[in-house]
Amino acid sequence: MDIGLLSSHPIFSPSVPMAPASVSGFGSCPPCLKYPLTSHGRKLLVPRAAVAVENQPQTKVSLVRIGTRGSPLALAQAYETRDKLKATHSELAEDGAIDIIIIKTTGDKILNQPLADIGGKGLFTKEIDEALLKAEIDIAVHSMKDVPTYLPEGTILPCNLPREDVRDAFICLTASSLAELPAGSVVGSASLRRQSQILYRYPSLKVINFRGNVQTRLRKLGEGEVQATLLALAGLKRLDMTEDVTSILSIEEMLPAIAQGAIGIACRTNDDKMANYIASLNHEETRLAVTCERAFLETLDGSCRTPIAGYAHRDKDGYCIFRGLVASPDGTRVLETSRKGNYDIEDMVEMGKDAGKELLSRAGPSFFDCVPKPIMLPPTEYQGFQVCEQNNYSSPPSADGDTKVENGAGLGHKKWLEVWARLGQHYLRARSAVLAPSAQSR
Repeated sequence: MDIGLLSSHPIFSPSVPMAPASVSGFGSCPPCLKYPLTSHGRKLLVPRAAVAVENQPQTKVSLVRIGTRGSPLALAQAYETRDKLKATHSELAEDGAIDIIIIKTTGDKILNQPLADIGGKGLFTKEIDEALLKAEIDIAVHSMKDVPTYLPEGTILPCNLPREDVRDAFICLTASSLAELPAGSVVGSASLRRQSQILYRYPSLKVINFRGNVQTRLRKLGEGEVQATLLALAGLKRLDMTEDVTSILSIEEMLPAIAQGAIGIACRTNDDKMANYIASLNHEETRLAVTCERAFLETLDGSCRTPIAGYAHRDKDGYCIFRGLVASPDGTRVLETSRKGNYDIEDMVEMGKDAGKELLSRAGPSFFDCVPKPIMLPPTEYQGFQVCEQNNYSSPPSADGDTKVENGAGLGHKKWLEVWARLGQHYLRARSAVLAPSAQSR
């Protein structure tokens, strides 16, 4: 595990105003802890070491150590959490009271394989959870859409910060919307949810997997690897990068990911001090909406290989409105459902579960079994596949000799035939499942 200590850095201080938390001044049992997101089983006791040494100068020990990934977006979320803690608790406003610890996760280290093939979304939280349980950090800050529907034993997640805009942003240098892209245009996205919804509405477009953090994907777009991409508007707002947005997709056009735009803060089950610190930041409306969506996801047993979307929110009359969706990766089949009910924990959990059960019943067992396993090709072979994409080949080139690729490298004809033999009859279905080797994590 790679863990580093990061000092305060103004670049990552949030510049977008956030709505104030609706929960404050908790007593001995904060409302959000009545139904915390928690693991099952007995409490895990973690001993703490004494650090004071008599008659010697003492190094000031931070009161709260925040664990986070090291991407610019993750750091922006960690700094937002730090700033809210300082504003809410005077003892945490002193210099050195809060430290931010960067933890490199498996998802950050393994850059050339599909997430589903190396364990799914939990790969962006596993090492942070381990550091939490070992008392190397005191709280963990996560993007909620990265958090699995289960939590490690000994941890709870009782806090969600106010949710940012849940919509997706369309980014393109040549068109103002997906509808304006010419047939055959290439859209880059690592999200099966986005891929399937794009292909459902715009089957003439091509969608390729596109891993990398926000900055990496924007760079690739500028270099012409794709004609357009979609990014979560919440992340762009937190990074103060909304100037890159071409247009914003409506919820009706692109249903967001489960818990998109929400930040979650976890601590150890037996750490009442930290639980009360972070509970004071909880935004209950966000927490209930996220709980509803995750109940839907858990019922569907969703993974990174299954296109699932869902969004719960409070309407003008105070009711919860939920929409859920499952799709085939190629976008040929999309199933949707919706629910309306009271905006309280019991009703919203039941709404999410019931919506998931309905879509499971309508889809049938074969719907989820047919999700193709992503194909991972070495770089040269992937270039060959790109040639096929760019030239719309439905069979291998008939001429002997090299097939030239964009970067000037040659792909021998014999090798090209080997590539085609691997993809061959499944070419069209495999198109959206092939992942390019990436130099960056998402």
